[in-house]
Amino acid sequence: MGHQDFLKLSGKHILYFGDPMCSWCWGFSATFKHIIELVADQGEVHMIMTGLRPHTSQAWDDELRFYIRQHWQTVAQETGQSFDFSRFEDADFIYNTEPACRALVAARTLDSKLSFSFFEALQHHFYALGEDITKQDVLVSILHKFSLDQAAFEALFQQISTQDQTQADFKLAKDFNVTGYPSVLLLENGQVQVLTRGYQTFESLRPRLQEWLND
Repeated sequence: MGHQDFLKLSGKHILYFGDPMCSWCWGFSATFKHIIELVADQGEVHMIMTGLRPHTSQAWDDELRFYIRQHWQTVAQETGQSFDFSRFEDADFIYNTEPACRALVAARTLDSKLSFSFFEALQHHFYALGEDITKQDVLVSILHKFSLDQAAFEALFQQISTQDQTQADFKLAKDFNVTGYPSVLLLENGQVQVLTRGYQTFESLRPRLQEWLND
C-alpha cells in the first residue's frame, strides 16, 4: 500500500513508523502497547518499517559502537527498558537493520494482527537478550513463539516481492515526512495528524489520542 492508498482509506488509522533495531523504538514499546489497547476496535493499527540502517555491509567501528552504546544507555535510563550490552563486545557485528524489517514485513503478510507482537519480540531478542536478529536462523527461532508457518515465513523472507515491500515501507516513511523514530501518525479520511515524533510516555499522549478517538 502506497502513500496515496493510505490517504484514500476511510475511518481511523494509526500509523506506527519504527525499526526493530532502533533503541528509542524499544524504549517506546510499552507506550505503543498502551496505545493499541486504548484504540482497541476504534481504529486500525499499521506497522510500517523505516529502515534505520538498511543494507549496511561494513562492521561497526569503534566510533559507531561508542555512539550507539551512548544511545542505549540513555534509552535505558529514561525508559527503564532492559538492555544487554554484550553486543558491543562483538567488533565484527554489522548493524544492518534490513533483515529484521523484512522479517516483520513477512510476518505481517502472514498475519497482520501479529505485527506489533512480532515487532516487540524482535526488539526483545535484540536488546534484552543480546541476540543477532540480522541472522535468518535467529529470526526463525523467534517465529516459533507465534502461530505462523515456518516454511511460509522462510519462503516469504527470501522472496523478491517481500524485499520490494520492505523498500516500499522505507519509501512510505519518506512520503509521510517521517525523519525520526518512533513516529506515530493519526490518519482519518485523508487527514493526517502527528501524535508523536520520537519517544514519549503514554500518559503524555493519552489526552490527545483520546480526543482524536472521540472526535
